[in-house]
Amino acid sequence: MKAGKDQQNKTATNTQLSERVTLDSGGRLVVPARFRRTLDLRPGDAVTVTLEGNMLRVKSVRVALRQAQALMRKKNSAQRSVVDELIAERRAEAAQE
Repeated sequence: MKAGKDQQNKTATNTQLSERVTLDSGGRLVVPARFRRTLDLRPGDAVTVTLEGNMLRVKSVRVALRQAQALMRKKNSAQRSVVDELIAERRAEAAQE
């Protein structure tokens, strides 16, 4: 099932979909159902909204987290543990006190 969702998300990333929606008096807009299904968005899911020039980009926090993790994995090519480094630094500082 997960592979299907991953494939679906890749398709959504590579395909531009467009649909007209109306902003209500409170400034809210409804994300169309087919977009929510494609992005696996559910009621209560957290999203980030970014203003890019004259466009709004809405991204699920779940997707943003996965992208940040992938970026950090790339930058951490030596596969070192940042947590282990922090603990070692704290122990060295404590030993000096």
